[in-house]
Amino acid sequence: MTIQRRTTTRTSCRPVLGVLVLGLGLVGCEDPTSPSDSVVVDISETASGASIGSIRVEQTANGARFTPNLTGLTPGEHGFHVHVNPSCGMAGQDAGGHYDPQNTGRHEGPNGNGHLGDLPTLSVNSSGAATTPVVAPRVQVTDLEGGSLMIHAGGDNYSDTPAPLGGGGARVACGVVPTIGT
Repeated sequence: MTIQRRTTTRTSCRPVLGVLVLGLGLVGCEDPTSPSDSVVVDISETASGASIGSIRVEQTANGARFTPNLTGLTPGEHGFHVHVNPSCGMAGQDAGGHYDPQNTGRHEGPNGNGHLGDLPTLSVNSSGAATTPVVAPRVQVTDLEGGSLMIHAGGDNYSDTPAPLGGGGARVACGVVPTIGT
């Protein structure tokens, strides 16, 4: 079952009055960091509800950059997705399925044409910390509103075979995306 949410897409460049040259106004772009161009999502374990850190999401020219500041995870690669519901209850099950506004029904990874919620995998170091940023080229920060971020127990093969949804397994950590751009 696929659940849809309304998606809004904004450009990260807003016109501003630039330098005046010979009486002509040049139009440039302001710094794209405004309240609606970034969000911090608090992440907690799905089993205990204990906080494990946060993920800052910022809009870039190349897509949304997810910068984790997480601890207490199992070392290795972890599946990472945007889920449709703003809830992490019931051990993460209340988050619903992967964000798929085009109803593709396919899991093809961050560069494919499947679920828009397919994000690059998170790498966790031998100390259980995840701090390496990843960029999702098809995602805008505003796409996250009304959803949640989910971290799975295992890696993600970006395919529906041999296991559905990349085979990442259990939902081990989750965070509800707060209202963006207030």
